[in-house]
Amino acid sequence: MNTIFAVCLVFFGCCSNVVFLELLVREFPGCGNIVTFAQFAFIALEGFVFEASFGRKKPAIPMRNYIIMVTMFFAVSVINNYALNFNIAMPLHMIFRSGSLIANLILGVIILKKRYTLTKYLSIVLVSVGIFICTIMSAKQVHSTGEEASEEQGFYPFLRWLLGIAMLTFALLMSARMGIFQETLYKQYGKHSKEALFYNHCLPLPGFLLLASDIYSHCALFSQTAPMEVPVIGIAIPEMWFYLLMNVITQYVCIRGVFILTTECASLTVTLVVTLRKFVSLIFSILYFHNPFTGWHWFGTAFVFLGTLLYTEVWSSIRTAMQGPKDAAKKAE
Repeated sequence: MNTIFAVCLVFFGCCSNVVFLELLVREFPGCGNIVTFAQFAFIALEGFVFEASFGRKKPAIPMRNYIIMVTMFFAVSVINNYALNFNIAMPLHMIFRSGSLIANLILGVIILKKRYTLTKYLSIVLVSVGIFICTIMSAKQVHSTGEEASEEQGFYPFLRWLLGIAMLTFALLMSARMGIFQETLYKQYGKHSKEALFYNHCLPLPGFLLLASDIYSHCALFSQTAPMEVPVIGIAIPEMWFYLLMNVITQYVCIRGVFILTTECASLTVTLVVTLRKFVSLIFSILYFHNPFTGWHWFGTAFVFLGTLLYTEVWSSIRTAMQGPKDAAKKAE
């Protein structure tokens, strides 16, 4: 029952989160920093009350390790959201972040000296090809849009787009490195995912002082938007503040759902659910917001998710599960 509840939380929370994030980005493309800060502040406050018991509970993992992890997590979160300022469409943003398996495998081989099966390497090729196709097609769209303006004005958006791709690539590799660091910590100190969630969001908060001017300016811009009445409560607030509030709440619901899944299911199941959630979010973003998505984009997306499912060995797990009842029936005979 908890598993079904967790899956519902993940799909509802994460898909709703994408909707409210896109509503924010469409109105204010440079709002990534205030969105990141709001998410961090909300989750840190919740963790301070319910996980850290108002600071009375000591962490199970040494603080120096959390500082290293938090530095990487802060960089990944800020860069991922800030990349939306650089002509990166939401569908491409989601597809690119789905390539985390590539980075995990590459860094696993380099740092942990891991060796993988041929199927794993094939899956990485599929994901890489899919992301490459989507990226190239998006580049053509940016370039063709730029051609409508003068040559000089058209080249500038393309350069910004290339910088956005570079930022997403860096964040992808940094995220994979953080995952490997977490893996080594959990092996040494045991799994403390809720504690890690709190410290990953609490410790980076002073870092947002570097972004204070940008966050303050967007606070002012959000306050100037048209008021809207909050359902149930009946209070009128600026619509951008409402979208931000809903983005933060749905982000928390999504993270809580993933946390419950990690305690109830095998890691393979968690990976499959998160992957399917990304796919549903992508489809919803394309259909609801009419984001440009060509046949080549669909082709590349299919490669990404096929490679992801192949990497997580879902097919073999399903085959094993189906053979289980057959083997039991044979033994009964």
